[in-house]
Amino acid sequence: MTKALAPEEFRSSKNRIKSLKLCESCVTIAATTRKGTGSHLCQLFAVNGSQSRDYTDELKEFFTHSVEHPHGWGMAMFYEGGSVSLEKEPECAVKSRYLKQRLSQRIVVSSMMAHIRYATVGGMEYSNTHPFIDRDSTGRCWTQIHNGTIFDYPELRPYVSQQDGTTDSERILCYFIDQLNWQSTAFQKPLDSQERFDLLDSIVCEMARGNKLNLILYDGELMYVHTNFRDSLYYCQNNGSTLFCTVPLSKGSWHPVPFTQLLAYKDGYLLYRGTIHGNEYIPDPEQLKYMYSEFANP
Repeated sequence: MTKALAPEEFRSSKNRIKSLKLCESCVTIAATTRKGTGSHLCQLFAVNGSQSRDYTDELKEFFTHSVEHPHGWGMAMFYEGGSVSLEKEPECAVKSRYLKQRLSQRIVVSSMMAHIRYATVGGMEYSNTHPFIDRDSTGRCWTQIHNGTIFDYPELRPYVSQQDGTTDSERILCYFIDQLNWQSTAFQKPLDSQERFDLLDSIVCEMARGNKLNLILYDGELMYVHTNFRDSLYYCQNNGSTLFCTVPLSKGSWHPVPFTQLLAYKDGYLLYRGTIHGNEYIPDPEQLKYMYSEFANP
């Protein structure tokens, strides 16, 4: 397992590749508690496949969950050549006139991700709305959605003053990018898919300790999936595509995503399995109470 490195030179705001600014050529910005459980969670939805299919109905059902997750919605759709279409707003999905109009047209893609937010860290602003996008030093574009909270991971602290928004989710992506840049520099070449996976597996194993880390990350080739919070991420395989969702949708046969282990999918099929690290997140009521009080009284 590759050791994650953390050189200070890649943490500076001067050298860090700022989110979206260097992705303008590959991103189109088109808009500026699990359901029924009462749990304070964001919700994730993603698709990875090789053939374009119509996912409009799945998205419509997913976004109805935003009644209980009202602090923002977003979608990222991935196309050949590495282009990404990013659409998001810091408002409740079911109240968004833009999203209603968008879903009146069929959404046909091979791979995509979507997010509805229940804010725990960071205010209700565009810069805090998922998905987050950044580009590494080799030109590869990375897109991330996250459900969880990082309570204790000191390596993320330098990014508080460098990030565009104020969420721990964005800081995770910033840290991933810096680690990938450092590893690529150390190897004196762009990382191949196995090397990228090994590095992220090492980081996730460490970051998951004591933190809630459900995330989906896409690098234009691989879709990385991780959960360490029980019964909070499911998958469904259908005609060469794999769908992921925080809550099983009404169509298809859904199963829990393998637990406390980073997975990577390519063209709808599982390609890599990471270390089973065993760092399950178990909620601490006092910890959550403190966190929510901090959010309510910034």
